[in-house]
Amino acid sequence: MSLYRECRDDVRCVFQRDPAARSTLEVLTTYPGVHAIILHRLAHRLWRREWRYAARLLSFAGRLLSNVDIHPGARIGARFFIDHGAGVVIGETAEIGDDVTLYHGVTLGGTSWRKGKRHPTLGDGVLVGAGAKILGPISIGAKARVGANSVVVQDVPDGCTVVGIPGKVVRLREAGRPNAHGIDLDHHLIPDPVGKAIACLLERLDSLEKQVEQGGLVAAGSQQRRYQDCQPDNGLCENDCPAMAGR
Repeated sequence: MSLYRECRDDVRCVFQRDPAARSTLEVLTTYPGVHAIILHRLAHRLWRREWRYAARLLSFAGRLLSNVDIHPGARIGARFFIDHGAGVVIGETAEIGDDVTLYHGVTLGGTSWRKGKRHPTLGDGVLVGAGAKILGPISIGAKARVGANSVVVQDVPDGCTVVGIPGKVVRLREAGRPNAHGIDLDHHLIPDPVGKAIACLLERLDSLEKQVEQGGLVAAGSQQRRYQDCQPDNGLCENDCPAMAGR
């Protein structure tokens, strides 16, 4: 695909994912995420032609302009969008599929000093929430979602949601609804397994304290029935994600 077509698609996809976008001129002149990807597309071409210093220099200029640090060696697919475009870091061997969306503060980082593949691979349609860190040569499956401020260090299957530190794959919920372009941006509507587990523990502790105050404990069967509805909501993706269904 030509550089012009790639940049044109990068600009057009903004209107599908940001309701604040009003005109092409506004996007081209005021969106740092767009500035970053346009300069990266050019720097990446220089990198592939072995003009390494020129590529790094252009990448550095893009960082000064947009506050987005993308290594010119990173491979990025079509219709890539960085919303708010601040504090994003993408390493040299990162690979990003088509229709991927990153929010501010995302890091696609490495975990090794060795050369070779050391950064993540993101499949098509992945959405990564603000402040998330995806580290190492791991794979994030197509249409997966990474919750804000999560730290992901293991592979994530297609269509799953991962939250927490370290990131845990959680039960999929029919939370958000895709917009007219088929893109689900409701990345805030995700389970909170840690919060739910803590709430269950507090509920149980309160009940046990009341039983002690009353001078005895209820029967085990009655206690089990009391807590059978208190699920921590942290079921593994293998049982719930569309990609794993039927296996």
